[in-house]
Amino acid sequence: MRGIIHNSEILASIYSDLDNSFEQIKNWRRYLHQHPELSFQEIQTAEFIAETLKSFGLEVRTQVGGNGVIGILQGEKEGKTIALRADFDALPILDEKDVVFKSLNPGVMHACGHDGHTSALLGVAQTLNKFRHNINGKILFVFQHAEELPPGGAQAMVAEGILDEVDYVFAAHLATELPLGKIAVGEGYKMAAVDKFAITIQGKGGHGAKPEESIDSIVIGSEIVSSLQKIVSRRISPLQSAVVTIGVFQAGTAFNIIADSCKLEGTVRTFNRQVRDQVESEINAIVNGITSGFHATSKIDYLRGYPALYNHKVESETVREILSETFSNDAVIELETSMGAEDFSYFLQEKPGTYFKVGARTDEEYTQFPHHHPRFDFDERALLMIEKSFVKIISHYLF
Repeated sequence: MRGIIHNSEILASIYSDLDNSFEQIKNWRRYLHQHPELSFQEIQTAEFIAETLKSFGLEVRTQVGGNGVIGILQGEKEGKTIALRADFDALPILDEKDVVFKSLNPGVMHACGHDGHTSALLGVAQTLNKFRHNINGKILFVFQHAEELPPGGAQAMVAEGILDEVDYVFAAHLATELPLGKIAVGEGYKMAAVDKFAITIQGKGGHGAKPEESIDSIVIGSEIVSSLQKIVSRRISPLQSAVVTIGVFQAGTAFNIIADSCKLEGTVRTFNRQVRDQVESEINAIVNGITSGFHATSKIDYLRGYPALYNHKVESETVREILSETFSNDAVIELETSMGAEDFSYFLQEKPGTYFKVGARTDEEYTQFPHHHPRFDFDERALLMIEKSFVKIISHYLF
């Protein structure tokens, strides 16, 4: 009983410190929002993170797998090692918000909340460092670059062995589709594997009045687009999930000229590995068959992106239970399965853990926009929810 009371007193002190430092957390977030950097270009952001971690007195590793940064907090006693991850890259989007902390980098914007993830994890590192004498074990504060652009930063960081001595790994993501005060937790496959493909069709150009003398790449491309949509409905079991989407169709130079070539780009989303392989095989068969039948040629560039994100059962149940204690049973809801993708999946392939979402929407209009929208923003009080969630997880494993 004394241990439970003691831990409760420590947690109360930590939460109080987080509350008192909230203005600093917001300032960090707004600074990062003003200075966004694209995936694999986050040089200044990485330097800011590293210098901030060093100012706390933490051991810091830089250039991990590229622009990744890790802060290391060793507690007074030995114990488990927990990794907490935040991402820090931005998107090629023009910031259209009318706020004082609007992006100063034209055409680049934090439109997914990564500035919030980073500032929240910095806040957790700053506060927990003050309580390191209560920590039995080690914490890795993992700041990951390039989440938004495959092949991503997670795979390279994992390849450098950052998880070799880690026992559990956790990540949180702000969510404007969820109300402030709600935390979504769930086990199993929760986000899809993402693949990208580009198809180049080479036909034969000519005059629009003489189609018989040409090989119309636009007609061929249109036939391919139509046929690819039948992969999911006619080649994949209805008991499985898959998405094939064409996002780019580029061809032609004038209204009366038959285009000699066209380019298609698209994405595939799946959960099952066999389905993932089958969709790729079907795309190749359809493209090669149609182009051959029209006497054209084709080239397919297929990039395997992030694997499906799998939340481990025991760790997900643990997080659901302890966050219900911290906030309330009503606050913790089920994490819905999404065809979106997230390269935190590479971390969860290596070590047990879970990925959860923290609600950031209120009735205020500025919080109503979806992720990747030019006016995306969130209620910054959600940052405290992330911080207190991470602290509760750490207390469960290391106090």
